[in-house]
Amino acid sequence: MGRLKDEVFFQTLNDYFNHYLPVQRCASIHTIKAYRSAIHKLLEYILKKKNIKLNEVGFEDLDYETVDSYLENIVKEQGLSQKTRNHRLNSILSFLSYAADMTPEYMIYHSNISKIPKQKVESKAVEYMSEKVVHTLINQADTKTKKGIRNQFIMILMYDTGARIQEIINLKVCDIKLGKTPTVMLFGKGNKTRVVPIMEYTVSHYLNYLQIYHKDENEYSKKPLFYTKRKNIIQAMSDDNIRKFLNQYADSARKICPEVPEKIHPHLFRHSRAMHLYQHGMDLTLISQWLGHSNLETTLIYAHADTDQKRRAIEKSMGKNIIGEIDIPKYIIDDEDILKKLYGLI
Repeated sequence: MGRLKDEVFFQTLNDYFNHYLPVQRCASIHTIKAYRSAIHKLLEYILKKKNIKLNEVGFEDLDYETVDSYLENIVKEQGLSQKTRNHRLNSILSFLSYAADMTPEYMIYHSNISKIPKQKVESKAVEYMSEKVVHTLINQADTKTKKGIRNQFIMILMYDTGARIQEIINLKVCDIKLGKTPTVMLFGKGNKTRVVPIMEYTVSHYLNYLQIYHKDENEYSKKPLFYTKRKNIIQAMSDDNIRKFLNQYADSARKICPEVPEKIHPHLFRHSRAMHLYQHGMDLTLISQWLGHSNLETTLIYAHADTDQKRRAIEKSMGKNIIGEIDIPKYIIDDEDILKKLYGLI
C-alpha cells in the first residue's frame, strides 16, 4: 500500500479533536488537552525518527515499531512512569479507533497498535503530610503582603476542600457560597461538579482575600477567584504559579520542621486532607464523595495507608505523638448539616 494522502490524516485529526471529543463524547477540556498533548508528542517523535516533515506524516507512520519505540523512549530516556506510558498508548488507540470508525480500511492501524501490551503499574503507597507539616507550610506565607495573603488562602482552601489543583484554578468568585453551611462548587474530571462544605476558619480567610483581590466584585461575579494580572489583562492563575510558591515555602518550612517532604506538590494537600479526615473518624463513603471519586475503591488507598502507618508505628514501639496540638480546625463528623450536604439531602 502506498502512502495515504496526508490531508486525510490531518483532516481526521482535526475532526477528532474539534468535533468527536468535545461534541460527540462531551469530553472535558482537560481530557482533550491530555489527548492532544499525547498525539503531538508522538508526532514530534515520528518527525525526528523518520526525518520527515509534518506535512509528510500519514497513518502508515503510526506503525507498531514506531509507536512501540516511542513508548519505550518516554520511559527509558525521558524517565516518565509506566502509568504515563499507558495513558499515551490509550490516547493513540482512541484516535485510531475513531479513524477506523470513520473509514473502515483504517482498522488495520488500530489493530496493529492494539497488539502493543500495556505495562503493569505497581500501586504506590499514598503520599501525605502530617497535620503538623500542613500547619507549618501554611504559616510560611508572609501575610504582611498581598501575595502572602493570597498564597496562604490558596493553601488553606486546597487543604480544606481536598480539591485537585485544576479545580482550584477553575474557581470563580460565584462558586463560593456563604451562609449557614458555607460551600464551594468544584468542577472536577469529566465535567462533574460537587459541592464541598468549608469551615468558618476558611471563610474568614476568604473574606479577607476578597477585600484585597475582589473588593469591587459581588457574590455573583464570574471572574477567576485566583488570577494574575499582566498589562492590565486578568488571567486565571496557572498551576506553575502555585507549585513555585509551594516549593519556596517548603524550603523555609523544612528548617523548622524536618519532616517536610523534599518535593511538595498541590496534590499532597488533597491526599493529606483525606487521610486526616479518615484518621479523625470520617466514613470512607463520605470521603469518596468529598473527593469526587468515581468509585469507592479509589478511596480505599487511605484506609490501606493508615493501616500500614499503624503497623509501622507498632513495630517501632515509639509511642510518641509527633503531631501534637496545632490550631488547624477539624470537622465534627456528626455535624448533621455537613452529613446531609455530603449525602445530597440538602
